[in-house]
Amino acid sequence: MRIELPNSSERLNNVLIHSTQKVFAIDAGPEGPSNPSEKYFVVKKVTNEQSWNIEKDMVIIVPIKDERLKLLEGVLTGIPHNCLIIIVSNSSREDTDRFEMERNTVESLCHFAKRDYLIVHQKDPEVAELFLSMGYNEIIDENGLVCNGKSEGMMIGLLLTHLLGKKYIGFIDSDNYFPGSVFEYVRIYSSIFSFAKTDFTMGRILWHSKPKAINSNLFFSKWGRVSRLTNYYLNRLISIYTGFETDIIKTANSGEHCISMQLAMSMDFGSGFTVEPYNYINLFEKYGGISEKNHSAEIDNKVVNIYQVESRNPHLHESKGNEHINDMIDNSLGSIFHSSICPAELRKEILRELKKAKIPLINQMPAKRPVYKSLAHFDTNKAKKIFDPEKAGNLSPIL
Repeated sequence: MRIELPNSSERLNNVLIHSTQKVFAIDAGPEGPSNPSEKYFVVKKVTNEQSWNIEKDMVIIVPIKDERLKLLEGVLTGIPHNCLIIIVSNSSREDTDRFEMERNTVESLCHFAKRDYLIVHQKDPEVAELFLSMGYNEIIDENGLVCNGKSEGMMIGLLLTHLLGKKYIGFIDSDNYFPGSVFEYVRIYSSIFSFAKTDFTMGRILWHSKPKAINSNLFFSKWGRVSRLTNYYLNRLISIYTGFETDIIKTANSGEHCISMQLAMSMDFGSGFTVEPYNYINLFEKYGGISEKNHSAEIDNKVVNIYQVESRNPHLHESKGNEHINDMIDNSLGSIFHSSICPAELRKEILRELKKAKIPLINQMPAKRPVYKSLAHFDTNKAKKIFDPEKAGNLSPIL
């Protein structure tokens, strides 16, 4: 891959947010003789060999809930071979056992592709046992199982990745119609980690476009309602603290993102539709030098780099209606509104925005979703003692 290096950035203390980078070639060709001038070039060449080496230590998490099997199959075919796939399903098991259908699909595909995978169900008692063994009770419901939700599924994937000793984690949504875009996303992940300057790195995908059918024609829109609003208010938050207006954030609601495991283990995760924008909020809270509550000498020494890369492939996914979009707006802006670092003036702006959009509010406030503590707070060695990957999938050596 040939990928543009960032040409500007915004900084909140130890959080460095880089400007959007472009992909100039999805395939950069084989490794060649080193060229000293490449060091100063604005486009970075990441060879296939470099990507393969990173991907050996990368897990791709695919959360799924009752999606079409053909979509799941397509997503899996797009994930580069060296990555370990972990599918975390919260699909129905009553009447028609959707999870069993997903497991059969994954097993068949990975058998013919000769690749490794894990697949677990979010409501599996053995998954809940991993969290309970560490004393992580907040993620467990009244039935003694992991709570419903995408964020909870991502936390399962994060814990499994840690227990397997991998260095990098990436997330891919299961409702993507284009396997080629999935391949590009993961190659962007490995490219980011190849030039990342610290082990505290996050990469986020800015979709090139989202195709929509309008009057029998395809229209490649750039921004959706949710991302436009969430990007704006996260940028407003930065602007208030720096005193300079910015539009640096373009990926507030990016479901496709990657994190180095050292950083991921230190992060709290928002639940509901707050999960993606809360990544930014939590990093600002912990590393942005704003909140005294999260200040520590250990954090002083960590610089977090957030990279944003615009893909070349368009992104086509399932359309889930206006109610779904309104819930996402409510949750996304609520994650900013309820943060301890959100100034009073910004809270007033968010309330005006939600009322203008006619989004129902409870007690005249946006939704406040629970936040799950980082795994760093818990003794994961206790989970490692009872973790048996053989029960969850095929972990034979990658062929």
